[in-house]
Amino acid sequence: MKKIIYLLAIISHLSIAQTSPFIHVDQFGYRPSHTKVAVISNPIEGFNANESFSPNSVLQVKNATTQAVVFSANIQLWNNGMLHAQSGDQGWWFDFSAVTQAGEYYIYDPLNNVSSAVFTISENVYDPVLQAAFKMFYYNRCGIEKVSPYAATGFTDAISFTQDTYSRDVYDQGNTATEKDMSGGWFDAGDYNKYVTFAENPIHDLLWAYQENALLFGDNMNIPESGNGIPDILDEIKWELDWLLKMINTDGSVHIKIGSKSYSENLFAPPSANTDLRYYAPVCTSSTIAATAMLAHSAIIFEQIPSLSTYTQTLENKAISCWNWVLPHLNNNTLYENCDDGSVKSGDADKSSQEQYQMALVAAIYLYALTGDTAYNQYIINHIYDAGEIASYDWNNYTIKTSDALLYYTTLSGADSSTVSTIINSANVVASGNWNHNFFFENDTDLYRAFNNDWNYHWGSNNQKSNIGILNYIFSKYGINTSTTTSYNLRAKEQIHYFHGVNPLSLVYLTNMNNLGAEKSLNEMFHTWFSDGTVWDNAQTSTYGPAPGFVTGGANQYYYANTSLSPPYNQPPQKSYLDFNTSSDSSWEISEPAIYYQASYLRLLAQVMSLDENDNVLSTDVVTQEPVKKYAIVPNAVDNEFSIQSEKSEDIVVKIFNINGKSIFEFNTKTNQPIEALFLTKGLYIVQVKDSESTFNLKLIKK
Repeated sequence: MKKIIYLLAIISHLSIAQTSPFIHVDQFGYRPSHTKVAVISNPIEGFNANESFSPNSVLQVKNATTQAVVFSANIQLWNNGMLHAQSGDQGWWFDFSAVTQAGEYYIYDPLNNVSSAVFTISENVYDPVLQAAFKMFYYNRCGIEKVSPYAATGFTDAISFTQDTYSRDVYDQGNTATEKDMSGGWFDAGDYNKYVTFAENPIHDLLWAYQENALLFGDNMNIPESGNGIPDILDEIKWELDWLLKMINTDGSVHIKIGSKSYSENLFAPPSANTDLRYYAPVCTSSTIAATAMLAHSAIIFEQIPSLSTYTQTLENKAISCWNWVLPHLNNNTLYENCDDGSVKSGDADKSSQEQYQMALVAAIYLYALTGDTAYNQYIINHIYDAGEIASYDWNNYTIKTSDALLYYTTLSGADSSTVSTIINSANVVASGNWNHNFFFENDTDLYRAFNNDWNYHWGSNNQKSNIGILNYIFSKYGINTSTTTSYNLRAKEQIHYFHGVNPLSLVYLTNMNNLGAEKSLNEMFHTWFSDGTVWDNAQTSTYGPAPGFVTGGANQYYYANTSLSPPYNQPPQKSYLDFNTSSDSSWEISEPAIYYQASYLRLLAQVMSLDENDNVLSTDVVTQEPVKKYAIVPNAVDNEFSIQSEKSEDIVVKIFNINGKSIFEFNTKTNQPIEALFLTKGLYIVQVKDSESTFNLKLIKK
């Protein structure tokens, strides 16, 4: 659409002013009712300190098609003109939230005759971004051919790593008797290896993304399983789970990873070009605990899908088997901390004992939610202080999976009341004190409106950017310190805008998105498939560039691999990034993607897309988790008739959505009254219930 706008401008002899690197907007755009603030910067420190920018005191919003000025206002000096140390910039804010009409716009400075990137205002502005970001997992699938129409032109490939079907023990490499089928799964990051412990965060994040925002993830997201009656995000998760099940031995122990035995092996592009044998590493307590949690959490969600009932039972049985294997190690403090010795390259997938005990608490919570077995509940009660969030009030953006599980536990039937109070009280303490500035939106912490602490700008900083937004969203969702709900949600939204161009580099931190709404997306990333010198090297100068939608690691102030490269070396934290992919410069410390970066960004984006017009979190979970559940569908699963039950009769508006998020019925009714269901075919639906105060989404299963 934006290309069409530029073409129309040329044809009609209109001109859009030169884009300024100092007017920063979300290059995809904004939802109509959301806060919209552009950041204008004047560089003082860093690689662009020799440049300067003095904006006009009044900026304009112009319609990009007609060039009409639709809004103008004074800019506001940020923090009394103080230097923002994390970026090395001074700056101003320009609030144009009053512009709500759908369309294409840009910010214009009439004094300097420069503009921002063109952006869109629309309720559906992020739909293509979500689609592209989700597709990353398909491109990172191992052991499947990438074909049209699922793979875009230039990104098709034959089946890869068929040798994983006969992978061998790395400590007995010549022994064919050790061969096991460990095919499938996702490449972990820019390398082709697969790690169980590194899969834990993305699996939980993707499951929560679906739980929180089921309507966004239909059965039509253009992957091979689309149209099978199962939401595509669950199909994608299942691809990883199918591999995870192969990593489990019959006794419940789990191998920690599979990959190459040498850095010189399996280095070719595309993935199908690699034929070197691959090897599995030993079983570990950490991988077994991680598998337990992933399988149990997945079973909770998958049991909502009737066609997956047998598979769900397999997940539950395997989760219990893994737990039974590792429980003696937990009880006797004999956890393995050094079982990954690097014989399989490359990342060290070990976890410390402290980390493993915290992981085990998460696993026990999901096992209890899944089975109702009081033994798991007792473990939770006995081990609640294994969580740093409880032992030291450390609710932070590094342990999102623990925060999720703890707050989820407070909603479970049969949860111990004292433990629930301990969790809620701890969360309230850190929120009310805004520990480490991790909570709420604050005007004076970040010129670019997406504050993270200095120590977050390390290898993989974009993961922590997403996680801060997620942390705020879940505190809002569970009603922690509820007087600040709007501020929580604004913090989450501004973290997304950082990814989309509201940062000192005006970079969209996703690859090759210039055809999907961005004007300055990443051209390169460190990924073995899309590597330097290949036809996928650079979005501007090579045949194809990298596949769209990959989130890279982000700014890294601790990059020292090549001190002649500045940036990223010796820059303010937020400027410590370079769009490059050369191996000799260890670019993986900056520009490598990863399934965990991707999943946290995707989850946060979905959360922001689902905030309602009043900036409230919709109750959209497909399983019970809200502290107060106002409505229930009875019975569920549904045959010919159901009702929406509440404590008293209320007037409600009901919308029913199919698995693809399409509204198929809407009607007015009252609670506790029968509703015919003969018009529904077999499958899963979301029933949206709107009363005079708020909106709730409930899942409905039609028999």
